[in-house]
Amino acid sequence: MNWRNTTDRYATLSIAMHWLMLLLLIGVYAAINLHDLAEKGSALRADLKIWHFALGMSVLALVALRLTARLVSGPAPRIAPAPPAWQQRLAEAMHLALYAFMIGMPLLGWFAVSAKGDPVAFYGMQLPLLIGPDKGLYRSLKDIHETIGTAGYYLIGLHAAAALFHHYVLRDNTLARMLPAPR
Repeated sequence: MNWRNTTDRYATLSIAMHWLMLLLLIGVYAAINLHDLAEKGSALRADLKIWHFALGMSVLALVALRLTARLVSGPAPRIAPAPPAWQQRLAEAMHLALYAFMIGMPLLGWFAVSAKGDPVAFYGMQLPLLIGPDKGLYRSLKDIHETIGTAGYYLIGLHAAAALFHHYVLRDNTLARMLPAPR
């Protein structure tokens, strides 16, 4: 297993965490969307809410590991052929927005649930409340969380579309750097 980035590929751990993050985000979105479809008061609805919280907090934990790995794995692999400077800046802005999303959303959700006064379940453990109950603040935080959650679809979609554009139209190695190594 390669723990450091090479000139043309990300480290194996970075690749694995990237795709695990995608699976976690799919789970977070699936849990909350299915929760909304489940009958109010049903056990399924309650379970989906618990899974949404747990998977959301898993995103926060994984992003901390990703940032640590990013610091120790060395410089990012080069893109060949090299894109123009404006594309590099746009890519950096997108990555910054994605990291802000992956950190901010779980924290915002944790604050919202705390303001509601509910426990935050994390795989059988109960996380501490970050603030005291406040119904008005809860409604505001919940609305912001939902709005940013909707924006998250676009962020993730743009990220995926850019990778596919680079791969199929520009024909550079942007996507290949993050794919699992061929055997």
